[in-house]
Amino acid sequence: MGNVKTILKSVRDNKKATILSLVFILGEVFLEVLIPYITALLVNRIKEGIDMNYILKMGAIMVAAAVVSLGCGILAGLFSAKASAGVARNLRADVFARIQNFSFANVDKFSSSSLVTRTTTDITNVQNSYMMCIRIAVRAPMMLIFSIIMASIMGGKLALTFAVIIPVLAFGLIMIAKKAMPAFVAVFRKYDKLNESVEENVRGMRVVKGFAREDYEIRKFSTASEDIMKDFTKAERIVALNGPLMQFCLYFNMLFVLFVGSKLVMTGSGIDVGQMSAMITYGVQVLMSLMMISMIYVMLTMSLESIKRLAEVLNEEPTITNPSEPVMEVKDGSIDFTDVHFKYSEHAEREALFDIDLHIDSGMTVGVLGGTGSSKTTFVQLIPRLYDVTSGSVKVGGIDVREYDLNTLRDAVSVVLQKNVLFSGTIKDNLRWGNENATQEQIEEACRLAQADDFVRSFENGYDTFIEQGGSNVSGGQKQRLCIARALLKNPKILILDDSTSAVDMKTDALIRKGFKEFIPDTTKIIIAQRVASVMDADMIVILDGGKIVATGKHDELLETSEIYREIYEQQTKGGLE
Repeated sequence: MGNVKTILKSVRDNKKATILSLVFILGEVFLEVLIPYITALLVNRIKEGIDMNYILKMGAIMVAAAVVSLGCGILAGLFSAKASAGVARNLRADVFARIQNFSFANVDKFSSSSLVTRTTTDITNVQNSYMMCIRIAVRAPMMLIFSIIMASIMGGKLALTFAVIIPVLAFGLIMIAKKAMPAFVAVFRKYDKLNESVEENVRGMRVVKGFAREDYEIRKFSTASEDIMKDFTKAERIVALNGPLMQFCLYFNMLFVLFVGSKLVMTGSGIDVGQMSAMITYGVQVLMSLMMISMIYVMLTMSLESIKRLAEVLNEEPTITNPSEPVMEVKDGSIDFTDVHFKYSEHAEREALFDIDLHIDSGMTVGVLGGTGSSKTTFVQLIPRLYDVTSGSVKVGGIDVREYDLNTLRDAVSVVLQKNVLFSGTIKDNLRWGNENATQEQIEEACRLAQADDFVRSFENGYDTFIEQGGSNVSGGQKQRLCIARALLKNPKILILDDSTSAVDMKTDALIRKGFKEFIPDTTKIIIAQRVASVMDADMIVILDGGKIVATGKHDELLETSEIYREIYEQQTKGGLE
């Protein structure tokens, strides 16, 4: 019930539509049950002999009841559709907003493909279930109760048929739903794997084509899709038994009413032709109500798994939050690591970083080198508080990063990643992610600093050139330079380049670093690089190995004191790797 309550918080502005839907459904059910009763009275009166005026009057009442019932049904459908779509909209917004507040640790807990499934397939299931709950889940039980009451009033002993068919049908439907439930539940976990396959394939399309692995990827996707189809087929086969069971109970009811009712009519036992016709109608309504209830049970069983998965996201507490009284200003770009230890989860066997002690003065240029897996990216991600340290502290401007307002801290720290992301829109739109109020002059200055201005102007539409999704219509080097310009527009106190010049040539790389030195001397610059040439002129070079700082110093000092640095330098200069 806790998960359901979490989801119901997203009803909000759709309460009125929900209530109106319920009101019109009750009106529809009442009139549908009333019409067979009026019909039975009319049939009995015709048998007794009445004039045409009475028949026309009763006929008009029945037509009016049918029209009003139809109107109630239409309005109930409109309001339930509006309510369910509104709840889905709110739920989608709530889940997306929650994900936006997640830290990297929270995102790591859920796979990206699972989050996509939850915001699409799972929310659609909840939307459908909500509509069924406020329509069929109210209509079916009310129809069942009203029909049984009216059948008992009208049919007397004939109502005993329900004592047989209701238990039989209810037992059968419960067993069908119980058997189908595990298959439906299993499907959602397999949807995650299917979406993961699609996501990986789309992101790695160039690699797939480069290695001619299209056939392999198609087979892998087909296997996942086939697996889902098998589960759905199994569940649908079981649910399909509803039909034969329903038909059996329907025909049993008709035969019982016709056989027993005929005898009672002929013996004059208080049952007339009108009551018999009403009993058949009520019997159909009862059976249809039970069948609808069984379908609701199956649908709700499916949606409960979706509700649980969505509630997990909505109830997930971000591991990184603002303090109660956050610091709203970053004084300068100085950085201090004090006895820092970090691991990605409390269950991790080893620490990604340990024994990190380092002081960086504001305005310094710091190079970071190390082999693959030495935790260079992890090291810099602690500065804008993308992760929190496991122990120790990271300070920016002399204040622990955990004491800052998150937006304030991250506005002061610009990070340019190796895997840069550009969004659909113009170049100008993408650059203004760094500063939405940036003028054309500021945009051009940032691009000149990032060595991007020349190639942007070479495009026919210049800064109004449209960037395709993922930046697919610009090269890797162009994408990196645009992302550097975007970061510079934030006018940060700390600029972190995480191997973000790897796709540009050495001349352009040198021009970018020269521009940084001349135009943003007060900004602290941290450059993660694979090339020694990118950090040779840095004020300090940090060497990481296995998650630990093994050496610090300037280029000349490290050539003398650090075997790792000297080996990298010799490989790249004398070995001809660069």
